[in-house]
Amino acid sequence: MIHKLSDVATINIGKQTNIWQYCVILKGAIIGSNCNICSHVFIENKVIIGNNVTIKNGVQLWDGITLEDNVFIGSNVTFTNDNKPRSKKPNKSFKDTIIEEGASIGANSTILNGITICKYSFVGAASLITKNIGRNELWYGSPAKFIGFICKCGNNCDESYQCKECMSIKK
Repeated sequence: MIHKLSDVATINIGKQTNIWQYCVILKGAIIGSNCNICSHVFIENKVIIGNNVTIKNGVQLWDGITLEDNVFIGSNVTFTNDNKPRSKKPNKSFKDTIIEEGASIGANSTILNGITICKYSFVGAASLITKNIGRNELWYGSPAKFIGFICKCGNNCDESYQCKECMSIKK
């Protein structure tokens, strides 16, 4: 479903993906199946979005951003694409930003360019991410700091990486 009030130029959209009103998606973007792209989202040409991804309202995805399968991006998350911006002097070499499978980024967080957020990690709301985040790690704050580990199921793990809810070990 593509809402009639959106401007979608790409044909690379998987089945059962919903694109809500006031979205702009450029021709080169690739979007997987079963995604939910909420209103007021902008997606540039060199963006890859996997399957089962949720992008909440007010997010802009710039060239060089990859969201792997099962990623959650909260409302108004800001991605940057230029670490030395100047008006009328565009940077010609952007660093890629990768959000790996199952990662979640809370609302109003800012992700600097060139960052990798690894599988199943979690970024708390309103965090400023200036460093790569490892697998199953929980970070929040401004600038964000490592808080602990989080299970694939979304619950905190203890110091032995054992999840008390699903009883799995962080892998």
